[in-house]
Amino acid sequence: MGENQENLNSQPQLQSIKEDWGGDGRGRMNLSRRRTAISPEYVPRQYQFFDTNTVLESQWQIRGIPENLVLGKKRSLTWHNCGASTSKVLLSPDFHIPPGVFTTDLEIFILGGCIQIGDWKLSKHGYSFIPAGVKFGNWRVVGEEKVEILWMENGPGRLEYQDIDHDLPNARMNEFIPALDSKILPWGRTDTVQFIQSQKKWLRKDSNGGGVWLLAILPHYDGRYAMIQSYNEESYVLSGYCDIGNYHLAKHHFGYCPSFNTVPWHRTDDGGLFFVRIDRDLSKTGTVLSYPHESS
Repeated sequence: MGENQENLNSQPQLQSIKEDWGGDGRGRMNLSRRRTAISPEYVPRQYQFFDTNTVLESQWQIRGIPENLVLGKKRSLTWHNCGASTSKVLLSPDFHIPPGVFTTDLEIFILGGCIQIGDWKLSKHGYSFIPAGVKFGNWRVVGEEKVEILWMENGPGRLEYQDIDHDLPNARMNEFIPALDSKILPWGRTDTVQFIQSQKKWLRKDSNGGGVWLLAILPHYDGRYAMIQSYNEESYVLSGYCDIGNYHLAKHHFGYCPSFNTVPWHRTDDGGLFFVRIDRDLSKTGTVLSYPHESS
C-alpha cells in the first residue's frame, strides 16, 4: 500500500489543456477538441448529435482493478488524447470496486438503478464528483437491477485505481461531492436570454464559472434563432425532446458542441430534461449569441 502511494505521489502533475475559447484550463473539465462516437477525428466548430443506444458496446474495465472485480459494459461517447472521456456505462449486480483513490477527477450521474459508494447511496439522477486523490469507500450495486451511469473522466491523464487507504495530501477535498440527490435541489433561472423559458439546477460549479447542471426546457419553447456558442458543451437527454434544426434530440440522445459553432433554431412543444456540462460562465456577455441567419 505504501508503494502504491509512492507511485501516485511520484506521478507528474499534468496540466489541463487550455480551452479552445481562450480559457486557461482552470475548470479542469477538458471538454475542448474531443472526438465523438460519430467522428473519430475532432471537427472544429461542428456540433454533433447522436443516439447513444446506437453506439457499439464494449467491455469496461478500470485500470488497476483486477478484472474479476469489475463487471460492466460501456458505450464511448466522447474522448480526448489527454485522457478525458465521457461514456455511458452499464454495471451488473455483481459490480464491485474496493476502497481506494483515482488518479484523475471523476464525475458520475445515475441514469437508472442504485449504487452505493462507501456510506452513501446514489439512485436515479444522483450525482457525485470525486477529485483525484480523494479516498472513497466500497462501490457496489444495490439490489438486482443493473445500474446505468454517465461516467466522466476529466483527465488530464488516464484514470487509474490505486489501493490507498487515506486521502492524498494534494487531494482537493473542498471540491468533493460524495452524493447529491438532484431531485431535492431547487430550480433556478438560466443565465442566458435564449433560454428564458427554461430553468436549471446546479450540480457543480467549477472555477471558470462553468460546470454541471440539469436544464428543464418548458413546453412551447421557441428559441426563434440559431445560436453561436462560445464554449464547449456536452448534453444528454433524460426525458422529452428538443428539435434543433432538423435534428430531433430525444431521450438517450447526446450532443457535443465545440466552441464557436453555430447551433440551429431550438424548439419543442412538449419540453425536456437535459444533463449539461459546460466549460465557461454563461452569464458573461458574448458567450451565447443569437444569430438570425440560416445555418448551413
